[in-house]
Amino acid sequence: MLHGHLDHQAVVGLTQAAIAAVAAFVVVMLARTRQIHLEKETSIALARGLVQIIAVGSVLAILLRGPHWTGGLMLGAMIVAAGNISARRAKKMPGAFAVSTWAIACGAGSVIAIMTALRVIDTSITALIPVGSMLIANAMNTNGLAMNRFRADVLAHVGQIETALALGAEPRESVAPYVQASSEASLIPAIDSMRSLGIVWIPGLMAGMLLSGARPLYASIYQFVVLAMIFAASGITSLVSMTLIRSRIFSAAEQLMLRPAVER
Repeated sequence: MLHGHLDHQAVVGLTQAAIAAVAAFVVVMLARTRQIHLEKETSIALARGLVQIIAVGSVLAILLRGPHWTGGLMLGAMIVAAGNISARRAKKMPGAFAVSTWAIACGAGSVIAIMTALRVIDTSITALIPVGSMLIANAMNTNGLAMNRFRADVLAHVGQIETALALGAEPRESVAPYVQASSEASLIPAIDSMRSLGIVWIPGLMAGMLLSGARPLYASIYQFVVLAMIFAASGITSLVSMTLIRSRIFSAAEQLMLRPAVER
């Protein structure tokens, strides 16, 4: 309906963005009636998201004319940005930014590199950036979920952990149950996405491939390939993240540093 009244694509897009933002704020207002305050965080997220995606679109338009290696630089910048965003969810976890960045680089970065070398991901920027960004974004979400869950579990079981340490347990043994639970919980979204593929949702990548003229069978198979890569990237990210962070919450004297008192 908007296209019948507005001819310029940018104006149409901004109008559609405004309508979508209003819908998001309706949800925020409904949440506020339940004493759930998301106004500030949602406003910042919406504004940043719109500005960032417009900026990325402009950069991509320039990079499309450049050599393939520029795509690698952009993905590297995305990994650092993802590490920073994910670390904020860790809320004062020691070394959260370094752990998050390394975990996402190992998870998403290794899968992108291997799949590109095996020609599963095309090296052209138009294919590498969209697919790579999906792997990085999902690795970021997985890392955030894992670290947030681990932090909550450790803070809720400080007594048990310190008792285990007092009885001679190694630091990694004292937090092993929480590392396992955090890794498993963080991978639930990736597993559910594969389980519901084609039944509950049809991903945008598959729809885009169909619109661009790809055969439906190949588009379907490649969408599965992408979700499998997302799971692999997320799984590696979660394992690396938990391996790195579990040692950082203890001092050199094997004392637990993460505790509720630290937050005050």
